[in-house]
Amino acid sequence: MRPLNLLFAVLASLALLLSTPVVLAATAAATVEAVQAPAWRDRDGITVPLAAGMELHSGDVLRTGQGARAYLMLAEGSRVKLGEAARFTFHSRSLQPEKSFRGALDVLTGAFRFTTGKLKKALPRDVAIRVGTATIGIRGTDLWGKTDREGDLVALLEGRIEITRAGQTVELGQPLTYFDAPRGQAAEVKALDPEVFKKLARQTEILAGDGAARAKGKWRVLAATVASEEAALELYDQIREAGFAARILPRQREGTGWNYEVQLRGFANAAEAEVVAARLKAATGLKPGVVR
Repeated sequence: MRPLNLLFAVLASLALLLSTPVVLAATAAATVEAVQAPAWRDRDGITVPLAAGMELHSGDVLRTGQGARAYLMLAEGSRVKLGEAARFTFHSRSLQPEKSFRGALDVLTGAFRFTTGKLKKALPRDVAIRVGTATIGIRGTDLWGKTDREGDLVALLEGRIEITRAGQTVELGQPLTYFDAPRGQAAEVKALDPEVFKKLARQTEILAGDGAARAKGKWRVLAATVASEEAALELYDQIREAGFAARILPRQREGTGWNYEVQLRGFANAAEAEVVAARLKAATGLKPGVVR
C-alpha cells in the first residue's frame, strides 16, 4: 500500500531507527536480528520489507526471496535462521517470552535452523516446529530442516527431538542423524555425513560478505537523492516492494527547500553495503552509492 504522504514514510523510518523505547513495554516474543534482502513480513493483509530490529507478533508471516536469508531471535535466547525462498509463520502464546517460549513455528517452504542458546537450555519451553507434513517437539537443541516439493527433511545436530508424521512418532536422540520423508513415501531415519551437512547449513547461514543488515550497522546504501516529495515516495514504494527496507531522510538545501535521501541502513562495513547496492541495482535499475 502506498503511503499517503511523506510524513508517513519519514515516521515509519524513524520508528525503525528508535530501537530503545522511552517507557517500559512488554518484551517482544521475537525480533529480527539480521536480514539479507529481499525479504518481507505479512501482517493483517499488509506487506512490508523485513528489517533488522523489527519486532514480530504472533501470526506474522515471513518470506524470503532468492538469495536471501533472515535471522530471528526469540526473547528467551533461541535463534531461528531462514534460508532463501522460505515462507515461515510465527505463533506465540508466551506471557513472559524472555523467560520461556510457548508457541509454534511453521516452516511452510524452504530451509531453517533452530538453535537454543547455550546458556538458555534449562529454560522451560513448549515449542512445536511444523516442517511440511512433520511436526517436531524439541528439548533444548540444535536442528536443521527443509521442506520443498520433494519432501521434508529434519536433521538433529544436538539434543533430542520427537517427530510426528502421518500419525506416527519417531524420536531422534543421536546427533548427526536425520529424518528423511520424501513426498508420498515412508519416512526413514538415516545417518548424516558431516560434509553433507556443511553444504546444507550454508543454505541458512549469513556469512561475512553476504550483505546482511543488522540493527547496529553504521554504513548505508544511498539509493537516490531527489528534490521532491513525490519522487521520494515513488522510490520508497519501488524499493520496499522489491523487499528492501528503504527509509527517507529529508535534508534542507542551502537557501530554501529540501532534498530527500532514500536509504538502506544497517551494514557493518563498506563491503557489505556494496553487495547490497549491487543487489538493489539488479532489482530496481537504480544506481545506488555507499556512504557512512
